[in-house]
Amino acid sequence: MNETKQIISFEKSATEFLLYLRQIPFSQSRINLYERGINQISEFIKQYQATAYSADICNKYIDAILDGRKYDSISRLEKDYIRVATALLQHKTTGAISYRIKRQKYELTGEIGDTIYKFVEYRRKRNFSEDTIAGSLIYLSRFYEHLRRQGVQTISELNQQVLISFVNSLGFYSKATIHCTLCALRVFLRYLYNEHLFGKDLSYLISKDGYRKEAKLPTSYTKEEVEHLLASVDRGNPKGKRDYVMLLLAARLGLRASDICGLKFANIIWDQNLIVLIQQKTKKRIELPILQEVGNAIIDYMKYGRPISDSPFIFLKLYPPYDRLAEPTLHSIVSTYLNKAGIKNISIKKHGLHALRHSLAGILLEKKTPLPVISEVLGHESTESTKSYLRIDMPALRQCALEVPPLNKSFYGTEVSK
Repeated sequence: MNETKQIISFEKSATEFLLYLRQIPFSQSRINLYERGINQISEFIKQYQATAYSADICNKYIDAILDGRKYDSISRLEKDYIRVATALLQHKTTGAISYRIKRQKYELTGEIGDTIYKFVEYRRKRNFSEDTIAGSLIYLSRFYEHLRRQGVQTISELNQQVLISFVNSLGFYSKATIHCTLCALRVFLRYLYNEHLFGKDLSYLISKDGYRKEAKLPTSYTKEEVEHLLASVDRGNPKGKRDYVMLLLAARLGLRASDICGLKFANIIWDQNLIVLIQQKTKKRIELPILQEVGNAIIDYMKYGRPISDSPFIFLKLYPPYDRLAEPTLHSIVSTYLNKAGIKNISIKKHGLHALRHSLAGILLEKKTPLPVISEVLGHESTESTKSYLRIDMPALRQCALEVPPLNKSFYGTEVSK
């Protein structure tokens, strides 16, 4: 009798869970996988003779799958079954699950989709950056998907209930994602009212969440670690010659990946020993000295490593077609040499080209370089951006430490008798 009650209870939870999965943007193949996973859990429950599906049973089921192994060593299918078990518990507890929507292309249709596209164009004409516009499209596509699942097809159907329902559905996203989504939706609703597409400004319904972006400590490497990194490059071949120059430009001059990839012959003024360019990020013009080791490395690459090409860009791919190097490639290059140099703890630190830029700031701070000078070297628009690097100057921070004053005996109440 108890077993029957337990099976019915689990079947009810499983049925509600599968109904929920069919309401969210899951493919049929994904739903089929979840059904197989639920069948596995059902068999486990019967064998275990549990009274209900709970966190304890979920953990025991996962332990049975792992069987003493590490998560990274189990098969893809076993990982999927663990995901099913945790998602089922999540749905049973909260009525929803967290999931990600992966899209290569946004296809928003109907009146609402067309209006979102018009909003995106409206922002583009007002010179918002492409990153901001792309972000708006991502966040509003979630809103579009929610409206589609709710059967809302026109702008006139928007109301308080629909908006609150969407806001509540964001609970499993990160705080930053929720904040950006709410901001995008608030601006979109204001746009609908200002452009006379909706008769009421509903943006007031999207309350501000009070989110503040937490400042992260910049990743940096010591001067010795940077030297080990540079020494690990084999400069006896074209790849090594090219990689060495790019690493030097980041480590010695603090150039960003976008500026290194976009560096042209026209940016090098040899008779003045200067590199002059307009930064892609800030659009600010900077002039940097061609240090002797940097200049020698550039010449070595151009004479003995760079493919013969009419491209105006200095750094090219190794094999035809000899296109300019892409920024993600630089990230991989730095990671490769950090590993090759045997530098510790890179798994818990950022290990892209930007980390070398941070490291240069740290080295300059150790040399007591004034903040405005560091700001000029890194090409910051103001010293406010450079101030974040003060947090990695540990010797200077230690000098700011204050003595802890002794506490009055009354703070402890009655004295402890000896």
